[in-house]
Amino acid sequence: MQEYVIIVAGGSGSRMKSDIPKQFLFVNGLPVLMHTIRAFADYSHNLRIIVVLPSEQFGYWEELCRNHRFAIPHQLVAGGKTRFHSVKNGLNCIVEKEEFLVAVHDGVRPVISREIIADSFKNAASYGAAVVSVPLKDSIRIVGQNEGNKAMDRTLFRLIQTPQTFKSSWMKAAFTADYHESFTDCASVLEAWGYHIHLIDGAYENIKITTPEDLRWAEIYLKATS
Repeated sequence: MQEYVIIVAGGSGSRMKSDIPKQFLFVNGLPVLMHTIRAFADYSHNLRIIVVLPSEQFGYWEELCRNHRFAIPHQLVAGGKTRFHSVKNGLNCIVEKEEFLVAVHDGVRPVISREIIADSFKNAASYGAAVVSVPLKDSIRIVGQNEGNKAMDRTLFRLIQTPQTFKSSWMKAAFTADYHESFTDCASVLEAWGYHIHLIDGAYENIKITTPEDLRWAEIYLKATS
């Protein structure tokens, strides 16, 4: 089956305390988003890459690509008002008559390995869905409405990452749903439509860059592995 990835990059720089959207912040000499795209291009030259950005950022992104001679082929698609709508826009731009596989990945997760990408496509082909996750390392407590809290068994929980990869027929069906605020990722959309979510192992280094500390960590990691 043909493989696609929809890279969603609609974040702001608010928690970075930056006026520059976090996908455009520099790490190890390049914008974060370029590292992310390169990771998927390195997985397979046959992979078709779709990048979803706010339309008002197209010009800035194209300028960055020119300045850094970034020539990895990818299709730009305008984002929507929520992540759900952005993914849907990316999905709707794919014209394929046959079943295909589509991964959805955060644009600000640049430290994603070729092995995890390959595993996600392989498992999605077998199970229909493959969602990357890692066990919790810290203790966990549930907080009640009246300032109470209770210890929980952390082995019952997983931290969910991306990529989240699915058969196209599953994605197309689930994304006909009306948006709901509980749709925090693709897995929640497909689960609400009745599909089983198959979890696969991720990696703790596959962080979503959200804070300045994350950016500094990614800089160290990418320098060490480049």
